[in-house]
Amino acid sequence: MQYRVWPKNGDELSALGFGCMRLPQRGLAINQERAIQQIRFAIDGGVNYLDTAPVYHAGESETLLGKALADGYRDKVKIATKLSHFLLRKPEGMDKMLDTSLQKLNTDHIDYYMLHALAAESWKKLQEFNVLDFLDRAEADGKILNAGFSFHGSLTTFKEIIDANDWTNCQIMYNFIDEDHQAGTEGLKYAAAQNVAVMIMEPLRGGTLANKLPKGVEQIYRNASPQRSAAEWGLRWVWNHPEVTVVLSGMNDERQVTENLQTAETALPNSMNSDELATVSRVADTYKRLIKVPCTGCGYCMPCPQGVKIPDNFWMYNQYCLQGSKLQSRGLYAFNLMGLTGEKAADASLCIECGQCAKRCPQNIAIPTELKSVKKALGGWQTKLMLPLVKRLLPKPT
Repeated sequence: MQYRVWPKNGDELSALGFGCMRLPQRGLAINQERAIQQIRFAIDGGVNYLDTAPVYHAGESETLLGKALADGYRDKVKIATKLSHFLLRKPEGMDKMLDTSLQKLNTDHIDYYMLHALAAESWKKLQEFNVLDFLDRAEADGKILNAGFSFHGSLTTFKEIIDANDWTNCQIMYNFIDEDHQAGTEGLKYAAAQNVAVMIMEPLRGGTLANKLPKGVEQIYRNASPQRSAAEWGLRWVWNHPEVTVVLSGMNDERQVTENLQTAETALPNSMNSDELATVSRVADTYKRLIKVPCTGCGYCMPCPQGVKIPDNFWMYNQYCLQGSKLQSRGLYAFNLMGLTGEKAADASLCIECGQCAKRCPQNIAIPTELKSVKKALGGWQTKLMLPLVKRLLPKPT
């Protein structure tokens, strides 16, 4: 296993991290025996960074991870979990959520504790809750060792949050399609320059860049040298960036774990040559031509007077159209944008076609028209039928 050392705390972290959001399932529940075997196999193979959150797998991910880390495995790893702001109703809930995570994980401390899925509104909410004081207290009490945040907002907000505290780490979405989306390459370099370790989520866009490949992409990889799986190409591209500390993979198949362990051994920073980088660039261009809405996530269209999170709507719609999991895309759309978590709804159905966004868009996207397509694809009856189930699966707010 390749390890990347972060100078701020001296931790040697495995380049491959195990993301516990997509564990193997039996029906709607985690297949516990298989999930524990996979996690322990990854740890035996050198993985020492495991990421979870209170809401993953309807609140059962932390419990499963706690079981997997019995029998001495806890001492071999660093645990990362999160403070899920969308489950908080009052400041006192922060202590309760942390204590619940400690209990479920069967540990007395969290190695990397992150504010979950920050964007402008959630960052403002947590500031009003005096979250930085809470993190300082938790560190002083030994309940957490390192404070960080995961992120799903604009680059401007990302830099603001980085500058607001002496963070140890952050977690951003990053892959060869989303170089300019959310924090993106500029945010990656900005955080690393501030000596903040960067953990990467969605390196394969939830499996979209590894499964059910478009014909044009298949052809490029078939003609490439050396021969690699699509997953290996995507992961190597992320690991090629020296600013990256850990790349999270939501592994739920034994073959995935084995392949990713092998790839992580040799996917060193700056190890890809010009021909390999050109291959990935051609693949990225092919995907981008297939993307329905050419939104770069720059945020110039925002704020929407009706509260529509326009870039997020378009990102999820593009994900839906790129042959990803239709069911998963609808579930994420409902969870993130339709108000299920108690946050204000921000989905495409709120658009009244005022046109202010289109006037500000540097890509000249007909935003109101495209939002109609988003509403039809992701906000239709199939998603609405899912809403009661998704809501029931959420942990109760604190």
